[in-house]
Amino acid sequence: MSAVEAQPVAVLGCRPGVAGGVCFLEDQVVLHAVGAGCVQLHLKQKWHKFIPGIEKTRGMQAMAISPDRRYLAAAETVADQPVLTVYDLSSVPVPRRRTLSAAELPERIAVSLAFSPDCQYLAAATAPPGVHLTFWLWKKQRLMAAICLEAPGSSVCQVSFSPQDNAQVCFTGNGFFKLFKYSEGTLKQMNLEKGMPQNYLCHTWLSKEEVICGTDTGKLILFETGDLLWETSVEYRKPHRELEEDATTTEYECCSVGSSADNGSQQHSLPQISAIAAYSKGFACSSSPGIVLLFEKTREKELYEESQEIWLPKDQFSNDPKKSVRQNIICICFSPSEETMVVNTHKNQLYVFTMLTTDFMKEKIAYFKYLTFPLHSASITGLDICVWKSILATCSLDRSVRIWNYQTNTLELYKEYWEEAYTVSLHPTGLFCLVGFSDKLRFISLLYEDMHVFKELAVIKCRQCSFSSRGHLFAAVNGNVIEIYSSITFENINNLKGHSGKIRSVKWSADDTKFISCDTHGAVYEWNLSTGERETDCVLKSCRYSSIDLSSDAKVIFAVGSDQTLKEISESSIQHEVPAFGVVYTAVAVSHSGHMVFVGTSLGTIRAIKYPLPLTMDFNEYQAHAGPVTKMSITNDDQFLLTASEDGSIFIWKVYEKGGGIAKWQKEAEYAEEVLILRSDIKEKSQAMLDLQIRVKELQTENYYQLSLKDMYYNEKIKELEDNFTQEISSLRTKHQTEEDMKQQLRAHEEIKKQIYEDEDQEIMEIKIKYERQLRQEKESNMQLKGEIGVMNKRLNSLQKELKERNRCIEEMKLAQQKLQRFTKSLEDDILSMKKEIQERTDTIQDKEKHIYDLKKKNEEVEKCKSVLDHRIAELKKLIEARGNDVKIMKKQIYETEGELERFHKESTQLKLNVTQLQQKLKATDNEMHRERQKKQNMEAIIKRFKADLHNCAGLIQEPKKLKNGIRELYTKYVQESDLEEIETAQKDLQPECMRQQEYLERNLAALKKKLVKNQETHQGAYMHIMQENVSLIKEINDLRQELKAALTQLHHLKSTLKLTKKREAVQDTALPSEPLPSPAVLRLNAEKENEKIIEMQQLEIQYLRNQIQEKGQSPAVQPLLAGNLPELNLEGSHKTQQQ
Repeated sequence: MSAVEAQPVAVLGCRPGVAGGVCFLEDQVVLHAVGAGCVQLHLKQKWHKFIPGIEKTRGMQAMAISPDRRYLAAAETVADQPVLTVYDLSSVPVPRRRTLSAAELPERIAVSLAFSPDCQYLAAATAPPGVHLTFWLWKKQRLMAAICLEAPGSSVCQVSFSPQDNAQVCFTGNGFFKLFKYSEGTLKQMNLEKGMPQNYLCHTWLSKEEVICGTDTGKLILFETGDLLWETSVEYRKPHRELEEDATTTEYECCSVGSSADNGSQQHSLPQISAIAAYSKGFACSSSPGIVLLFEKTREKELYEESQEIWLPKDQFSNDPKKSVRQNIICICFSPSEETMVVNTHKNQLYVFTMLTTDFMKEKIAYFKYLTFPLHSASITGLDICVWKSILATCSLDRSVRIWNYQTNTLELYKEYWEEAYTVSLHPTGLFCLVGFSDKLRFISLLYEDMHVFKELAVIKCRQCSFSSRGHLFAAVNGNVIEIYSSITFENINNLKGHSGKIRSVKWSADDTKFISCDTHGAVYEWNLSTGERETDCVLKSCRYSSIDLSSDAKVIFAVGSDQTLKEISESSIQHEVPAFGVVYTAVAVSHSGHMVFVGTSLGTIRAIKYPLPLTMDFNEYQAHAGPVTKMSITNDDQFLLTASEDGSIFIWKVYEKGGGIAKWQKEAEYAEEVLILRSDIKEKSQAMLDLQIRVKELQTENYYQLSLKDMYYNEKIKELEDNFTQEISSLRTKHQTEEDMKQQLRAHEEIKKQIYEDEDQEIMEIKIKYERQLRQEKESNMQLKGEIGVMNKRLNSLQKELKERNRCIEEMKLAQQKLQRFTKSLEDDILSMKKEIQERTDTIQDKEKHIYDLKKKNEEVEKCKSVLDHRIAELKKLIEARGNDVKIMKKQIYETEGELERFHKESTQLKLNVTQLQQKLKATDNEMHRERQKKQNMEAIIKRFKADLHNCAGLIQEPKKLKNGIRELYTKYVQESDLEEIETAQKDLQPECMRQQEYLERNLAALKKKLVKNQETHQGAYMHIMQENVSLIKEINDLRQELKAALTQLHHLKSTLKLTKKREAVQDTALPSEPLPSPAVLRLNAEKENEKIIEMQQLEIQYLRNQIQEKGQSPAVQPLLAGNLPELNLEGSHKTQQQ
């Protein structure tokens, strides 16, 4: 790693739009979002501690602090991908991090976070539309539950936990207020929304069951267990008269403003509750810009009553002091002891209010103070330091210029102007500065308490300016020309012409003999100030330079630009190039010792590199800003690095050598303490001192007169008191006489008491004798009870032993219960999954019940066939024919089973074909993805060619006709109407359609795989079953054939016997009943056996069908394959035999 290290010692800024962006870690430590992380600020000691975000973060979008102030949850963005991170603030020196992610959730940034009271769970809500609420067991990085709600696109969502319930969550947004309870892996809604839906902007818990919400119409709505308990409306508040100008001026302004201003005021005069926070006495909310209202709980019908107004202070250094009062308050937080309240506004400002003041309950109106000092609210465009003082100057697009002290980390001067400030440069003495505005370049004197414009120069939109190292000259960029002026006479000494692009950076050498500049067309020029001509140049048209710096000996130029490299230029050529490894360098600064180089990136990170520059990744990278670094500079003693960014934040870094030592310069810097002040200011202050001295004398005379008046007043009071005391003494004497009379009466009363006491003593003796007898009897009974107690003690000992054994059993049972509870939890999860499966199977069960009903009807028909078969036993011919028909039916069943087997094979082959088709579709989608990537590469190549052509056209800027023809050629070459129409139509639904098709194909593929596995199992079982049935049927056919042969022979014998019987009927009529024929009886017995076999076969088929029904109820995936197979064919065949 690099031998150069940097540590942030102060962070000046605040990140806007962060939900929960300000919170307290301790009573005196505030944590707020800034840059690419957050910073801890001690209110009294004023130290800063920066906590960086994860690598390549673009800043925090939402924050939440745990109730024990130990953990911090943050929603961040890395490479346009949302990340949810939990930081352990107790770990030293670097907080440990845990990242939460779930593949089944959409990639949406969280806009609200909340910890549970025991810090075990974390709730997160994403931005609308399609709001997702997720419930995490964050220490195990496990997603417990998630739900999705529909909400309008621009609404604000907030989530919070109940202060005493880990499973209860409140979720509000545009059109919904929901209370959820986590149980069994799901979030169940606990309330029913009634009435008209409101746009809830914020809410907070006042107790375990009470939640108060603020709406965009200025309503405060209190809910108790989800039901409406109390509602009130807060009116729009205008700033107090102390913050406005005189009443006459306001009335004059109101009369002079037209109707358009009235309409604008009506639009801005609608109240809305933008922030709310609870404390022990009630809650605080912001209903209008610049105000916080305190509400306290009462016992009257109105549950809460307004107790105090707290306004933002008036900014005296702003060009419009009323603007600071009109800031929207977006976050309110209280310290753990509730002694301090801090608020955050939409303009990146932090204010504090001390609540424990002596007149807290008396003052109706109070005012905030700045937490530290006013901060930049827009992109910082300029930064510079000086030699004499430890100050730095910054300017911003918020139209302000600020002077900071980087040793004390304080703001020394601050002033807002009417125009935007693009660049700033400090004079080496620190007493003057140059500021480039959109209309003019101003030379400003830095006074003790103000900034005084000393000279204005006609340089419009000056983007770069710089004092020389000795301060006698300064350079200002006017278009493509660099103008050199004298700092003493303000004369234009020279104009440096030659740049064709916008000049992005200028730099003086230490001895002012060299002047370096760079532009967006890849040119780096070294100028001769005496002649105004270029001495050396280095042009690389493929690079748009953004910043340059010089080594202390002015021999090496360091330049950074859009080609992602750090260039080392000397002698009109690039000597060395260091790659940026995937980022764009935007700023560069070189130490005066020449051993260190610092660069800022487009991601807001700072890289510290040891010189000479390495080719590998040998540098230290630090997360700092949330936007590209715009300016950076190193102090003359090489101890501090100062960086500024587009996010409006300023970082002050302490620079260290390898091993932890601070980088030391040749000699320690000594800073001047002198300041400038206007003569008029001195006169005003001296006059004010004279006025104050006169006022002191007047007050002394007034005090002397007041003291004399008080002495006279107190003397009169003393006299009145003496008269009152004499009167009281006389009254006390009369009271004393009455008291002596009372004493005589008391003596007589005491004699009567003695007689009463003697009578009472006699009665007491009698009662004593009586109770002694009772005591003897009680002692005897106590002796008996003692014996019984001994027996009971033995029983107690035995019971105690049993209790110990029971307690042991109870402990064992508790352990078993804990195991069972764990097992029940797992079973509950299984039950939930089984319930889902049951819900899916209910539809199929209804179809199976219909099929069972049909089978039952067929069973009834089979039972009816038994009686019909009894009558048919005697008819042998019909039985033989029925047997023949049965054989034919069995053959048909065999053919049908073979057909079913073929159908099953065809279905399996069809499924395989479907799988191959899906695989081919996947390959086709992959090919389409490759084609789209190839298109993207082609488009990038076209864009590069277009940039090159456009750069060539820009060289013709001095020749309008050629420039016009060149642009036309560009248009005809690169723009086609058909391409525009295709791009417009294709880009609308390309990405969502691609994601939808991908999800659809993945789901189909998974379902087909599962179905294929199940079908293979069912086909294999059915195939084995059919083969077994075929074997049994073949055996039955062979048996039936043998029985047919026997029946035919018997039939032949019967025919012969019938002929003989017909001849002998006339002769042997009497012998017929006594001599039965043997062969028909034998046939009849065989037929009865065959019918019994048929009944047994039918019973076996019925039992088989019942088993099939049970199997279908247990495995629904097999039902459609087994329904209507061999059992159905057997029933139909038997039914046909019955009909015949």
